Amino acid sequence: MKQEVTILCIDDDEQIRFALTELFKFQGWQVCSADSVESGLTCFKEERPDIVLIDYHMPRINGVEGVKMLRKLSPTVPIIVFTIDESQEVADTFLDAGATDFALKPIKAPDIISRIKMHLRLLKNGEQNQNQQLPLAKGICQSTLDLIEGFLSRQSGHLTANDIAEGTGLAYQTTYRYLQYMTQENQVEVLSIYGKVGRPKQVYKKI
Repeated sequence: MKQEVTILCIDDDEQIRFALTELFKFQGWQVCSADSVESGLTCFKEERPDIVLIDYHMPRINGVEGVKMLRKLSPTVPIIVFTIDESQEVADTFLDAGATDFALKPIKAPDIISRIKMHLRLLKNGEQNQNQQLPLAKGICQSTLDLIEGFLSRQSGHLTANDIAEGTGLAYQTTYRYLQYMTQENQVEVLSIYGKVGRPKQVYKKI
């Protein structure tokens, strides 16, 4: 039975692949790296990694299409996207394609390590509770939703999306997308706080 954690890194930047490989090996993880989506798909089929890291901007096939292709191979493997773009529109496109979360470049070692460990825990919990999984909206994963709901249930007051992102360990873009879904489903209460200058700040609380 497979015991080691295997990470697949897909990035056309050789220095980033090398740095991540050394970082992950230090954690005791196995690493498979690829410089393109095509070679990454081959590696995925051969190694069956526990988690995938993929860059957004790559030659020939970009990260969005890469995520879609990976999702055809596995509906559950966590896929973390590397991007320098903080746009929510880009994030929503990736989440609709099947991405799990985001890591902003330049990559910070503590952030990516903690993010990987968190998603591995979520994956394990999801496997243990797979019979309880229900169909959700496009781009929404039950285990990630459970993480946010659980965090909010433990809070007594309203929190911003940034507060919730920091508390759960998810990227802001991921958190915001899920909060929008929870708002539509009447799972959270949303208040707008108006300051002296600028747009109102939205805060959330579990209903």
